Order: sequence, then structure tokens, then C-alpha cells
Amino acid sequence: MKTDGKSVISLEEVLKAIAPDGIDGPLPPVHLWNPQNCGDIQMEIRSDGSWWHEGSKIKRERLVKLFSRILRKDPDGEIYLVTPYEKVIVHVEDAPFTAIRVDRVGEPGMNQRLAFTTNLGDVVLAGEDLPLRIETDPKTQEPSPYVLVRGGLEAKLTRPVFYELADMAEAYEGCAEQLGVWSQGRFFALGPAA
Repeated sequence: MKTDGKSVISLEEVLKAIAPDGIDGPLPPVHLWNPQNCGDIQMEIRSDGSWWHEGSKIKRERLVKLFSRILRKDPDGEIYLVTPYEKVIVHVEDAPFTAIRVDRVGEPGMNQRLAFTTNLGDVVLAGEDLPLRIETDPKTQEPSPYVLVRGGLEAKLTRPVFYELADMAEAYEGCAEQLGVWSQGRFFALGPAA
């Protein structure tokens, strides 16, 4: 990896900077890294959550998990892989993660917590800081549900996960004619009651 066109930084240095405790340790502080070098290496995350590089699918799950830990969404709306030395754009078809599981923690109702697990092992407790949102296609009226994972990065809920949420849905007086779910004391509307 070249940083100034002349010097080379070893893979070991990069790995030590981005995952000093391994890929299961704390997330690296990508929000603090502001490298000057920026490029496009044809990295892509497709709508099914698969990662691709230069047209070839990345099949090594541990590598994808490592990459997912250094994703950052910048104010320009673009998503980047960021190291202390450089950042590269990642072309994302829909969302960088997919939510493949939802678990209800606690008794059903206002105080329950909804825990979403992503395709890469992140666990997200929906709530005030990590909200659920639904985009509705204006032509087809098809809902697209998302949950915030971290730093502007979202996971799109898979169809089975959304169906599980729909099974948990209830009406709420404060949200007229909408069905939704509670998590950590916040109501998230899923769609019309009718």
C-alpha cells in the first residue's frame, strides 16, 4: 500500500492500526482518521450484502468482516473504507449491511427491546440513537425497512425479518392509523393499519 507514491506501508501495519485487538475487538476509531490519499479500487457492496472487488465476489468472510469494521459514511454521503493512511470509496447498491435476525428482549410492549443481528455479526438495539425507518417506493408502495447500525451506516432488513416485525406490530394512540413496534420506549411506525 503506497501512501505518498514512494513509501510502502505493510499489511501488518495497517492491520495493527485498524484491528489491534483482532476483528472481534472494539471498533477502530475511523471517525478520527483523516488520510489525504483517496481512491477508487472498484469495491462494491451489492443489495444482497455481498462484497465485490473489481467484479469478483470476496468470499473470505473474515476479510469482509474486517473491511466492515472500517467503513465510514462521510458528510458527502459517500461510504469509504478508511485506514489511518488512505480511504477508498465503496459503491453501495442499497445499504452496507443486511439485518438477518430480530430478537425481542423483554415482555411485549413499550419496554421491550428489539435486537437486530446483521450479516456480519453486528448486534443493534433499536431505539432513540439507532432508529428503524421505512422507505416506501412511490410506484409500487413496497416498503424498504432499515435500522441504523453506526455512524450513518444502515442495515436493510431482510424480508423474513420484516415479516417478524409485522407479526409484532401493534396500534398506538399517538401514531394514528399506523401499526408499528416498540423498542426501548420508542414507537417505530411500520405502515398503515388498513
